[in-house]
Amino acid sequence: MSMSIDHNAQNQEFTTLRKGHQAELAYSYPAEGVIDFTHTFVDEGLRGQGVADELARAGLAFAKDKNLKVKTSCTFMASFVKRHNAEYADMLA
Repeated sequence: MSMSIDHNAQNQEFTTLRKGHQAELAYSYPAEGVIDFTHTFVDEGLRGQGVADELARAGLAFAKDKNLKVKTSCTFMASFVKRHNAEYADMLA
C-alpha cells in the first residue's frame, strides 16, 4: 500500500492519516549527524497493512538524504532495519 507520508520537522515525526486512522514514526537528534527513531504507532484500524513499513522507509530515506547515521531506540525500527540489513546496515550509528 502506498500512501502519503507527511514529515513534520517541528514535531520530529513522520505521520499519515488514512480513513480517519493515524500512524506516526517519531524521532530525535541525540547527537550531531545522528537521528534516533524513538517510537512507532499505528492505529488499530491500519495495523497489518504495511503502514509501519511505509513510515520506516520514509524515515530512513530522510536520514539517507541528510547523510545522518541511524539509531533505533524503537523496537519496531530496530527489527525493520535488521530484516532489511543489506539495505540499511551502512547507515547505522
